[in-house]
Formats: sequence, C-alpha cells, structure tokens
Amino acid sequence: MKKVYGSAAEALDGLLHDDMLIAAGGFGLCGIPELLLEAIKESGVKDLTFASNNAGVDDFGIGILLQTKQVKKMISSYVGENAEFMRQFLAGELEVEFNPQGTLAERMRAGGCGIPGFYTKTGVGTQIAEGKEHKDFDGQTYILERGIVADLAIVKAWKADATGNLVFRKTARNFNPPAAMCGKVCVVEVEEIVPTGSLSGDEIHLPGVYVHRIIQGDHEKRIEQRTTRKKESA
Repeated sequence: MKKVYGSAAEALDGLLHDDMLIAAGGFGLCGIPELLLEAIKESGVKDLTFASNNAGVDDFGIGILLQTKQVKKMISSYVGENAEFMRQFLAGELEVEFNPQGTLAERMRAGGCGIPGFYTKTGVGTQIAEGKEHKDFDGQTYILERGIVADLAIVKAWKADATGNLVFRKTARNFNPPAAMCGKVCVVEVEEIVPTGSLSGDEIHLPGVYVHRIIQGDHEKRIEQRTTRKKESA
C-alpha cells in the first residue's frame, strides 16, 4: 500500500470534512505538523474540533486556523501563548475543554489502544471532575476519563521509512506518538524519508501500523520564547 504522497494537500485528499475531530501533535512550538495545518486552512473546512496539547501561537500551528474561524472547539491542556485563542474564548466564540496534560496524553493513547475509558485521581475535587463519574478504589476517589478516537490524526516526525515507521526527535516525542495512535487515519509530515529497513527496531518510536500517509517537507524551527541578556564586557 502506497503511503508516501507528494504534498500535504495530496495526503489529505478525501479525508477532510466539516465538523470533524482532529488530533494534532506538537508541544509548544516543537513538533507541530505545520504543513498539514496549512493545507487544512487552504481546504476551507470549518467547525473543527482539535485535540491538541496547545493551540500554537497567533500565526503558527493551530493558531492560523483560529484566525480564519475554522475551529469551533479545542480539547487542550496548555493555551497560554495564543492571544486570539484567549480573545475567542472570553468572547464565547470558542468552546474549550481543558484537560490536565497527562490526562490528555493518556486519553489519546487509550483511544489508540482500544481502551474506551480509564480512572484517574488527577482533577478530583476541581472543575475538571464536574459531570464525570466518580469511583473509589482502595479508599481513594478517581474520575472516569474517556479515550479519544479522532477522525484524523496529524503529526510531525523527524524520520520515517516508506512503511511509516517513525522516529521523533527530543521534545517532539511528547504528544506526537499518542496523537498518531488515536486517529482513525493518521497523516504524518517528516523531515526525512529513509530507505525501508534502515531503521533498527530499537530506534523506532511508533510502528508503521498506525501510519496511513506520509509527506516530506521543509519545516520552520521557531523559538516560542526568546530570553536574552546583554553581553558582559571583557
């Protein structure tokens, strides 16, 4: 089965529709599937729900889809760097489902493993627990969280072979693997496609069974927050 496509638009052809749930990888500005997000923007689909650790910044990552009002809901754990996100949320234009970071990652992983739900102590006694089933285990209270199964997963990896085996680099490994796992269809953008068989089993972070389509492209290396100090005199 062919997995390598020539462009983001080609890789997403036939997959996009209004009102879909998309799981997107990325951590801060690291490992964001920027080429696929741009293609989603250009497609014009709307009323999207994104499950993602964050929403990028105003002009990068999911932020470009917030600017065009193509997103109706975010399922996220950290959104503090996006002014347009804040404006839409406070104005009632954007629905937000906040998740603790570990809970969100586990919801994605669980969905990818066929686990419909799990119990966790995180969030008990807070707004996170409102409306969720509570259950006691060994004298401790837990809440039920549902696994996430997305219509589409879009992720960014460092390397792939033609069968879809993936290698992530450093921080980009945080949310991309579970996001990839939970999609009914997973599309990946990578910096390099290597010959099949050149990756050893020990270096593969996600097996190709989870991956349906791959593109290769150039990526921007952004710094989310730059802190500098004056150079000390000799």
